[in-house]
Amino acid sequence: MRLASPFVAAVAFAGAAALAAPAAKDTVVMDGVAYQPATITVKRGATVSFVNKDPYPHTVTSAGNFDSKEIAAGKTWKYTAKKAGRFDYICTLHPNMKGTLVVE
Repeated sequence: MRLASPFVAAVAFAGAAALAAPAAKDTVVMDGVAYQPATITVKRGATVSFVNKDPYPHTVTSAGNFDSKEIAAGKTWKYTAKKAGRFDYICTLHPNMKGTLVVE
């Protein structure tokens, strides 16, 4: 019986761990002209990352609450949720994109 080298075993384990890893917590991805997830719930004080995976800019805009301005393709904008509540937001460049941030 032949055993795999330690290197091969380590690579196989790392690959399995990557497949099992959950999506990043407190992250919203902009992809396919949509926010994913459409609703995210975080604790007050949490920092939410908005990652633009589309090939064009987007915004994360909640009137009177927060506004990312344009987030370029491939870039990330971070928002620290300081106030509890429900905050609906849109992309001002693509108003059909809608999301909700719930801060507990």
